[in-house]
Amino acid sequence: MNLQVGQIVTGRVTGLRSYGAFVQLDSSTVQGLIHISEFTNGYVSRIDKLVHLNQLVRVQILNIDPYNGAISLSLRSLKTPPLKKQVNAHKHYWANHPEHLGYQSIARIKPVWIQEALRDLK
Repeated sequence: MNLQVGQIVTGRVTGLRSYGAFVQLDSSTVQGLIHISEFTNGYVSRIDKLVHLNQLVRVQILNIDPYNGAISLSLRSLKTPPLKKQVNAHKHYWANHPEHLGYQSIARIKPVWIQEALRDLK
């Protein structure tokens, strides 16, 4: 089997350890490791809740070590990443605005800014 980095292959889970799962990639002895950090986005407490022995899994090849032939695999790279809510930093600028001078102008606009920020958080 000619394996390349980035290739998506199907394999069978042959072993479970606390640090990851071993996956046999073909009918011979080619085997790779899915590290616990490459199962899913977020925290993984137990690998055996995600995969079990002899389960067929689709994985992506992350790395092939040229010296010892170790193959790093990932399930996480095949999943869509969670969307992060965009937070607008520096939304309001009040420098170089001659019509808004002093604290009174800021005090008048402050409730509007607070309402806009609360609406953006929802």
